Amino acid sequence: MELEGKIRIPSGCAIAAVISREGNPIPGNLISEAMRPMHDRSNGLGGGFAGYGIYPAYKDFYALHIFFDSRSTRKDCEAFIKEHFEIVKAEIIPTEKNRAITDEPIIWRYFVSPLKSTLADLQLDEKEFVVRTVVKINSEMKGAYVFSSGKNMGTFKAVGYPEDIGEYYRLGEYRGYSWTAHGRYPTNTPGWWGGAHPFTLLDYSVVHNGEISSYDANRRFIEMFGYKCTLQTDTEVITYIMDYLLRRQRLSLEEAANVVAAPFWSTIEKNRNIPERDKLIYLRTMFSSLLITGPFSIVLGFEGGLMALNDRLKLRSLVVGEKDDRVFMASEEAAIRTMEPNAENIWAPAGGEPVIVTLGEGVEN
Repeated sequence: MELEGKIRIPSGCAIAAVISREGNPIPGNLISEAMRPMHDRSNGLGGGFAGYGIYPAYKDFYALHIFFDSRSTRKDCEAFIKEHFEIVKAEIIPTEKNRAITDEPIIWRYFVSPLKSTLADLQLDEKEFVVRTVVKINSEMKGAYVFSSGKNMGTFKAVGYPEDIGEYYRLGEYRGYSWTAHGRYPTNTPGWWGGAHPFTLLDYSVVHNGEISSYDANRRFIEMFGYKCTLQTDTEVITYIMDYLLRRQRLSLEEAANVVAAPFWSTIEKNRNIPERDKLIYLRTMFSSLLITGPFSIVLGFEGGLMALNDRLKLRSLVVGEKDDRVFMASEEAAIRTMEPNAENIWAPAGGEPVIVTLGEGVEN
């Protein structure tokens, strides 16, 4: 019996990413096309993209991408933003009608800078203030959702298949030094515009294939530090964990990877002579509630680079390839070959082994 296309894919969800180590511009439609051969990993309930280096003319300003459910909500939210930020540009995000994309919200972007007087009154640095503003809007302002808030980067997501979403947002008109992409196959959470990947906070973005069995423990811990999980999907918490570990705790990317995909205690015990043993014990002990359990492969985007990471048992697929100054990451080699037919050095990273790629020294982002 022919079953292809008629059965659920248990390892569903598709992720892909590309970066130019030299900071060369990559058109957004390249990453959108990479999702086509992984079409059956999605079911049309969510997809999206994050691009870095796409707003060079406004690179010193935070780009707030916001969904609104009505014009009145937009006016109220915009008034709130004006109280605390200088708005240097505000506009509707350009889209192109697509029959596959329905129930569109109102989608705007604002290029903003926190008012110095507000920062002085609250005695906060600007990144922490932006984070608190995003959390406040998303948790308290019904009908408004900030889905991107970094500098010189932006997220574009919707309910639909990723290749249709790429056309809807006209990604071919954008150029960036790195891109991430996601096609969603939700298993126990709803499909809605805010719940599509990537999930972002400041310049951090996360695309994820898998399920987080530790979600409640992770959520309870991270919400003690002011974050609020409101988006009805487990992946949201990974973004907040990364912001907490990298920005607030100032861990390195390798150290953050050793928190969320920490080696088993038995592995640490067997390797008594490894130089990093004391650090691994410290990280496992100090941040035990941020260990992510369950099958996952993720790509973390950040200013100047990408990090790909599997769970410790490698229960989700993840492939990496290279060609010239570009590095490619995806759930399947077919996606990499779509972006670069002559890709070289194709390999599958080991479980818990981060693959970190950053712009070359001296490259402006």
